[in-house]
Amino acid sequence: MNNAPLRTFHFPEGACIVQAQPPMGVPVTPSSPARAVMTDLTHVRAATIAPDMPLGQARQTMIHQGVRLLFVVSDLPCVDGLITANDLEGERPMQVIAQRGARYEDLSVADVMSPLSALDAIDLGDLAHATVGQVIATLKQIGRRHLIVVQQATSHHGPRVRGVISQAQIERQLGHAIEMVETANSFAEIRSSLALA
Repeated sequence: MNNAPLRTFHFPEGACIVQAQPPMGVPVTPSSPARAVMTDLTHVRAATIAPDMPLGQARQTMIHQGVRLLFVVSDLPCVDGLITANDLEGERPMQVIAQRGARYEDLSVADVMSPLSALDAIDLGDLAHATVGQVIATLKQIGRRHLIVVQQATSHHGPRVRGVISQAQIERQLGHAIEMVETANSFAEIRSSLALA
């Protein structure tokens, strides 16, 4: 095995070297296929965190991985839920702190994550025939920033999370913001909001 060092070189004084950029691809419009805005987990490894990890660790993991969403996993390969950057900085931590008299540093991912049962999911088969505009309409209707894309069971495997769609990703690809109104979608969220009022 050859372990000889590689040849190095220096740039001449005043040289202009540009940084390589990933290809931009085809611009996305509301009439583009919906799959264009899905992060496909068969091509991109999902960033994960355990439910018992402190919120500070979740924040550091997001920064390190360059993401704003982590899948919460306590027992591989099963997904327990999601935690987003908004969950870390939004009302959820403040609600838990008020209810328990705890400190932010004492909270764990499990305290503020969205459990699997609270997540909105769509079928990969339905997404295959949809447009970006339909995905945007779905996000607006449910008042959420994320959708989970589920691939149904086959003879080779059970149902699995195939991808994720985020409002932020769609906005980046469209080149403009999407006006959204977030809503409380469960009695628990409504009751929790009323308890703090």
